[in-house]
Amino acid sequence: MTVAQFRSPAMASPPAYPELLALARNPSPDSRERLLLGVVALCDARPPTGELSPVLGEIFLTLARQAERDVRKILAERLAQADWAPPALINVLALDEIEIARPVLAASPILQDDDLLRVLVEATLEHQIEVARRPHIGGRVADAIIERGEPATLTALAFNRTAEISVDGVRRLVEQSRRVAALRGPLIRHPRLTAQLAEQMYEWVGEALRQSICARFPVDGRRLAAVVHRAVNDARQAAMSPPPPPDDPDRDEMERRLVAKLQAAGQLRAGYLIRAVRERRLGLFVHALATLGGFSVAGVREAMSAASPEPLFYACASVGVDRAVFPALLVEIRLLNNGSPGDAGERVWLRGTISTASAARSFRALIKS
Repeated sequence: MTVAQFRSPAMASPPAYPELLALARNPSPDSRERLLLGVVALCDARPPTGELSPVLGEIFLTLARQAERDVRKILAERLAQADWAPPALINVLALDEIEIARPVLAASPILQDDDLLRVLVEATLEHQIEVARRPHIGGRVADAIIERGEPATLTALAFNRTAEISVDGVRRLVEQSRRVAALRGPLIRHPRLTAQLAEQMYEWVGEALRQSICARFPVDGRRLAAVVHRAVNDARQAAMSPPPPPDDPDRDEMERRLVAKLQAAGQLRAGYLIRAVRERRLGLFVHALATLGGFSVAGVREAMSAASPEPLFYACASVGVDRAVFPALLVEIRLLNNGSPGDAGERVWLRGTISTASAARSFRALIKS
């Protein structure tokens, strides 16, 4: 029996026990793979009434780890909706390369919230997007996606109408839509968006989406237009106003301790940098960036006042701030920091993706503090 036969949905019947026994006695890699797919086909035909025995589950896992890529892909497709599949095997497949993991992440009833949270932490961006797209993901998973602040994953979550997103989660997504334009369209059509949140979005969306807000919610377009006009004027005044006074030593120490506490609890992430700037707390941003990147506070402050935004970009990129997010973050930092860092040099964030390790090296090469 060939791999192609196992792939075919028109296969007349599962392999017979004698054939599986013969494959089990044959130690060749080809026989291992055929045995694995044969057992899956047999279970498909006669699904177990309960969980597989630990011994059979271990056999599945051992055979799968020895299988070639194409066989693992077929295995993931076959087990994607099987409620009898061994949990250990499903978790291995969920962390495999994305073409293998995708069907399992999308549909496997075996994967629980803790399994999906592990994927968010350990797997690639493509895996994280598939988790965000998964139907009926729980509130813990949705909150974790929002906390990470990755634009592509946030957008996938916003399109997922079945995800259990809390009222606060929707509010945080709306706030993220200030910087992530791709979130705006799906959020305006999202069933959990409230009129109050829609009015907030009115300030920063384009004309077409403003019309969609007015069509969906009973809002006064002329009143909202006046709000937008005032917001624009306020932003201009803020840009022209003198910088805020420097933080006093007591406040600086308080923020250092807060960041240290978050780091010790495992809660300090790149998304916290964006939140600190949104809350107009540059001192908190400086301490958080220094701690996340393993930089000196003096070095981060030097980057904040540099003639070019290049050092600050490398520092942010080294801790996981997406290059697509950085331009909007830079605008807000300049508003709070008297226009610094300056605009000299090229926009290095337009060059393409850079690894966190390379970004850290580039920052340290530019900043000697």
